Amino acid sequence: MSHCRHGIEELCDTGAKRYEQALRDGHLRAEDAVDAPCLTDLGLLHPSLDDLGRLEPVAPAALLNHLLRGSRARIAEERRREDRLTALFEPLLHGAAEHGAHADTPTLRILTGTDRINDAISDAMAEATHEVLCVQPNVHYHNERGRAAQAVAMDRDQAVLDRGARIRTLYQHTQRNAPLVLARYEQLRGDAQARALDELPDRLILIDRTVAFVPAGEDGRLALEVRHPALLRFFATAFDRLWRLATPMYPQAVQRPTLNGVTPRQRAIAALLTEGHTDTAIADRLGMNVRTARVHIAKLATTLGSESRAQLGYLIARSGILDPES
Repeated sequence: MSHCRHGIEELCDTGAKRYEQALRDGHLRAEDAVDAPCLTDLGLLHPSLDDLGRLEPVAPAALLNHLLRGSRARIAEERRREDRLTALFEPLLHGAAEHGAHADTPTLRILTGTDRINDAISDAMAEATHEVLCVQPNVHYHNERGRAAQAVAMDRDQAVLDRGARIRTLYQHTQRNAPLVLARYEQLRGDAQARALDELPDRLILIDRTVAFVPAGEDGRLALEVRHPALLRFFATAFDRLWRLATPMYPQAVQRPTLNGVTPRQRAIAALLTEGHTDTAIADRLGMNVRTARVHIAKLATTLGSESRAQLGYLIARSGILDPES
C-alpha cells in the first residue's frame, strides 16, 4: 500500500512505531523504514555517518525546538503581514467612514456552497426579531442531505417564532398538499402563515427587511446576500403584492372556487396556453410534471368542447374564463 504524504503533526502509526523503536534501540536499519518514508522526509531519522544502511534518530527535544522555531517564525511573519495590511487599509477605512460608506457590511455578497449559504441564513435568522418572508416555489427533500437541511430549517424557524417574530411563506399551489409542507405546519408553534399561488418567482428569504438571500445560480450552490436598502424595499413590496393575490392555506385554508366547470388550476393553464407556451413550459411555470399538465389540458379541452389545440385557444378566449371579473 502506498504511503500518504503528511505533516509531522500528523505522523502516521507506522512512522510513530518506527521512530519509537529507533529511540529505544539507538538506530534503525534502513530496510525497516521503507514502509515509513516520512521518517526521513520529516527529519526524524537520518543516515549514520559510519553506516549508510543504518538510520539514527534525532533527539525529540532538539527536533521539537527546531519545529517550534519554525512555527514561531511563521507566526511572526503573519503578524508582520497583518501590520502591513493594517497600514495599507487604515487610511482607506478612515476615508470611507468620512464619506458615509458602510465598510463593515457590504450591500451585496456572493455566497458559494450550500454549507456557507445555510450558515449565512442561520446567522441572519438568529437575529430576526420582527418578520421573515419566504418564497418557496418548490419543496424537494428526497435525499438524506435534503432531509437534514429540512430539520435544520425547522429548528431555525421555530427559534424565530419563539422570539415573537412571524414567518410568512408563499408556495406554489402544487405544493399546498405536499407531505413535507403539511408536516412543517403541524410542527411549528407560533405565528407562521402560508399562502399559495400558481406561479412564483425564484426562491427568496427576506429577514426583518434588512437582509435577503436569493439564488445566484441554477444549481443551488450560489446565492446572493443582499443588504442594499433599495433592493430590500423592492423585494418587500413584491412579496406583499404577491401575498395579497395568493390563496390562504395556513393557519386557515381557503378553497378556490371552480367556475363554469373549470378549476383554478385549469384557469392558470389556460392563461399560459393562450400565451403560446408548450406543455413543458407550462409544467415548469406551475411546478408540476408534464404528464400532470397534459391531464389538466385534456380535461380543460373536454370541458370547453375542444377537438384540437388551435380550437382550444379560441374557446378559452371566447369562454371568458380568464376575464378579471369571472
